[in-house]
Amino acid sequence: MPWPSVRDDEVFSLLDKELERQNTTLQLIASENFTSPAVLEATGSVLTNKYSEGYPGKRYYGGNVIVDEVEEIARTRVRALFGADHANVQPHSGANANVAVYLALLQPGDTVLGMSLDHGGHLTHGSPVNISGRTYNFVAYGVTKSDERIDFDQMREVALRERPKLIVAGATAYPRIIDPAPLRAIADEVGAMLMFDAAHIAGLIAGGAHPNPVPYADVVTFTTHKTLRGPRGGCILARSEYAKAIDSAIFPGLQGGPLEHAIAAKAVAFAEAATPEFKEYAHRIVANASALAEGLGEEGFRLVSGGTDNHLILVDLRPFDADCTGKVAQEVLDRAGITLNRNTIPDDPRSPFVTSGVRIGTPSVTTQGMGPAEMRQIASLIARTLRERDDASVLAGVLGEVNELCAAFPPYPEH
Repeated sequence: MPWPSVRDDEVFSLLDKELERQNTTLQLIASENFTSPAVLEATGSVLTNKYSEGYPGKRYYGGNVIVDEVEEIARTRVRALFGADHANVQPHSGANANVAVYLALLQPGDTVLGMSLDHGGHLTHGSPVNISGRTYNFVAYGVTKSDERIDFDQMREVALRERPKLIVAGATAYPRIIDPAPLRAIADEVGAMLMFDAAHIAGLIAGGAHPNPVPYADVVTFTTHKTLRGPRGGCILARSEYAKAIDSAIFPGLQGGPLEHAIAAKAVAFAEAATPEFKEYAHRIVANASALAEGLGEEGFRLVSGGTDNHLILVDLRPFDADCTGKVAQEVLDRAGITLNRNTIPDDPRSPFVTSGVRIGTPSVTTQGMGPAEMRQIASLIARTLRERDDASVLAGVLGEVNELCAAFPPYPEH
């Protein structure tokens, strides 16, 4: 049967519009990045046609000779990148990776210690609306009121009292270094396993801009599409003693056929992340976040924890403008061509849908080639937009400046 001869303009015109949006507006969402053309090419490859349930050498379908090589390359590269014993590159997402670890290591009802969602943790770290919180007995730790950094004393106290089977580290909205050494010490003291969710900071770890948790943790999970700059997907690294349980939890426990086109793209991204240029990039992400944080502070914004050590900044909007919620800020900045997301701050009095803060990240703009000077310009544009958010002419002016800035640093200039 011949392929359809009529192009689906309804869909592809929207793809063209999205490309234009990414090329002409600022992408400051901390969990996003721009992949390389090579990663895009692999993601859209013929491997999307192949079913390959199982693992290399142990498939339930024929015709997987090439696929086996691709997946083994991905596993080998990521083990070398992070210094891990075992790798599973099949998780479709970071959430799937986390749930698979729970499935592998826990029984329903087991006690787990995870970071509170409203203090920077992730839904899969025990939120009551998530399968993690509904299946396991999660107890929480958070940040201190004084410096808004992880409260290791509280973590140890809760761990000694609750005796969790597993401690989950990592965060989705935490702007500071997460030291894996005290986490390991607490886990050992209470006889718990340690899982480190490195979804946001995997690229910083690979580039040497954040301590590597692999030598300390029993299991490390991460996504491949944030600071690692790969395709959308997840990965699990584990000590060899957990390898069989982890693999069985992914397939057949949680997923069916893996997305081998995404795995090929992961392999490409892992190779890119092993280069000296990527190491330089990882450190530039952190430097840009620091410059942006400094600029925002000078504009009157309060930064949660006082600043940042990584790729993101968590901003408390109340001192800047008590009436400007995170929801309002996100929506008005979008109209000015600045994309970020509303986010709760520690002990936020507002709901997660409204919030008192925003989360701002520098991976995407760093990929574009922007530096500290542009970060200060962006801080000024954000402040001007929010101060004059009811003035359409100001928003139009900011949008024009954003377009000019992005024209100097287009992520995909060939398009």
